[in-house]
Amino acid sequence: MSSEPVNVNDFKELARSALPKMYYDFYAGGAEDEHTLRENIRAFHSITIRPRVLVDVSQIDMSTTILGHRISAPILVAPTSAHMLAFHEGELATARAAAAAQTIMVLSYSSTRSIEEVASSCDAVRFFQLYVFKRRDITALIVQRAERCGYKAIVVTVDTPWLGRREADMKNKMVAYPKKNLEGLMSVEINSDIEWLRSITSLPILLKGILTREDATKAVEAGVDGILVSNHGGRQLDFTPPTILVLEEVVQAVKGKVPVLLDGGVRRGTDIFKALALGAQAVLTGRAVLFGLSAKGEEGARTVLEMLKNELETTMALSGCPSIRDITRNHVRTQYDKLQAML
Repeated sequence: MSSEPVNVNDFKELARSALPKMYYDFYAGGAEDEHTLRENIRAFHSITIRPRVLVDVSQIDMSTTILGHRISAPILVAPTSAHMLAFHEGELATARAAAAAQTIMVLSYSSTRSIEEVASSCDAVRFFQLYVFKRRDITALIVQRAERCGYKAIVVTVDTPWLGRREADMKNKMVAYPKKNLEGLMSVEINSDIEWLRSITSLPILLKGILTREDATKAVEAGVDGILVSNHGGRQLDFTPPTILVLEEVVQAVKGKVPVLLDGGVRRGTDIFKALALGAQAVLTGRAVLFGLSAKGEEGARTVLEMLKNELETTMALSGCPSIRDITRNHVRTQYDKLQAML
């Protein structure tokens, strides 16, 4: 590119140029035909914004609170694997970028820097993403390390009893980061797993990977502290629905009992605005940060987060929403709304 990047898509192209094809495909690719990967982004395009213009927007406040922790904007860094493939400092650089943006990074269990290294990289609020293994002693040790290092919540991924078929990785013979040996080792007994986790940690527990009202209801009954609507970035089961299109279903099932967050396909501030209008308390972005990290290291990751914040601020101002609490369901129109209006 001949000019500096001005949006996430520009950073994606820079990342494509900067990385070996194998690593770029690992970050950018999805499962099988990559239908869900594409639809995660396209589904946001089907939702339009209903701006209110006769509103004083001279001051915009994007700050919000997640599980009691104040952040500058409702944008968290999603847990993603192997940041050292993008930049030599790996998750240390990402953690510093998140701290500079005054937001929360969720460190992946599959990180290339240790729990302890990331904790000591900078002073910030961080969550830790976890898989619950059938060998609970292994899981307990990891949770204890995270808690000892000051992580403030556990995000349990529940959509990975088996790994999805990521065919780009197969074609590239992606061997730098194998996880095949984890297959069949994940626990799928959610109720007993949450009860057990409660017995070994006082940290809040969020479930990541919920896409239906049935699972949302079950998660609340199991006593979780939050839900993350996620289809694993289109990397697990292809042809699952885009997360933004099932967000309301999950929000309605939860009935305000716990916060609902969303990841998948977030590339613009308008995407974030739409998710908030449909009931999400915040969004998480993974690939966008990885694209920034791949292109320009820590500075790139930080710039991506600031870009999204700036875009959200503009969207709020032009939609008549001076604060996050002013963003309501009335500010967006979905395809379902359009269909209902025609009946």
